[in-house]
Amino acid sequence: MAATNISLDNAKREKLFYFVANVVPYRESDGRCLILKRDMREKVHPGKYAVPGGKLEWKDIDPKKPTRLNGDVLDFQDAVERLLKREAMEEAGIEIGDELVYINSVAFIRPDEVPVVLIKFAAKYRSGEVKPEKGGFTDYAWVNEGEVARYDCIEGIGEEVAQAIRAFSR
Repeated sequence: MAATNISLDNAKREKLFYFVANVVPYRESDGRCLILKRDMREKVHPGKYAVPGGKLEWKDIDPKKPTRLNGDVLDFQDAVERLLKREAMEEAGIEIGDELVYINSVAFIRPDEVPVVLIKFAAKYRSGEVKPEKGGFTDYAWVNEGEVARYDCIEGIGEEVAQAIRAFSR
């Protein structure tokens, strides 16, 4: 029987993680990528430059709206793609393209002891004027591989910007 609700009742506590996805928006017109400065009130990496992204939430997998019933399993195709499009719009006011290029992944433990699995992608910037989300971000910059080093970024952002540029400038 297919699930009708989301529940943690049958989940194994030692296997629970936040699932987070980030995207490096790449602008073809000048070969630069968008970085955003995190607000000082953020729990993780306050005041550091990062890229748009966010957590997969229960509302993203509504049991009443699966994209496919796979036997008695509810499938939600393109959940990560929808998450990244939503976060790029919410956090930066921009639209990104459909093509995602995998960059890398990392698992980490936040200062508040929450384990996280983070998967990172690059996508082409499609449209929109950058407007950092109030309360989440305080500044932004479009940077190339050399310029990103001038900003106080979360470790690894510089390499991810370089990978995004290489992926889309071929």
